[in-house]
Parts: sequence; structure tokens; C-alpha cells
Amino acid sequence: MDNIIPEKAYFRIGEVSKILSVEPYVIRYWETEFKTVKPVRTKTAQRLYRKKDVEELLIIRELLYQKRFTISGAKKQLIKMRGDEEPVSASGYHEKLILIKRELQQIRKIMS
Repeated sequence: MDNIIPEKAYFRIGEVSKILSVEPYVIRYWETEFKTVKPVRTKTAQRLYRKKDVEELLIIRELLYQKRFTISGAKKQLIKMRGDEEPVSASGYHEKLILIKRELQQIRKIMS
């Protein structure tokens, strides 16, 4: 990443737009799609981005523009990059709940 992020605590959306070379509406859209970007809001509802938000946005821009990922693909790639496990699907939660229920039933049997 050849973009240099100035040493500041907070950045306004216009500054972030210049750093990323994208329009502010693109940043606002990415915010809705990528939950890891969470700017702080001022009393007047202005967005203030922390350095970590700007770094995350640079990664997102690279994934979308240079590596040509889709939004969905970029989300999956970010998860992979962080080593996080895949989000569990609804059926995955159901299976886990069934397993927990069985274990609780076994504990009840042991205790009675």
C-alpha cells in the first residue's frame, strides 16, 4: 500500500476520500457493507475515522479495485486474512444447539 496515512487521531470523510482516492459516497457504502469500519460520530453526526478505520478501508479498496473481488468475496477474504473462523450459518447454530441440549440432558441424568 503506497498510501501514507498522516499521524492524526481522527480523519474526516473528505480526508479519507483523498487518501483512498475514492468519492465519499463510496466510503459511506463500504461502511454499510463492512462492519469492521465504524467511524465515531460527533454531536453534529459527522463521521470521524480512526487510523485503524482508514487502514481497513485501504485493504478493502485494494481487495475491490486491485484484486477485483466482489463485496461478498472481499468480506470472506478479510475473514481469512484475520484468521477468524467462518461465520456460522443458521443450520450450524441449530446443530450446535442440539448438541448443547444433549449434553445438558446427560448432565441432568447424572445429577438425578
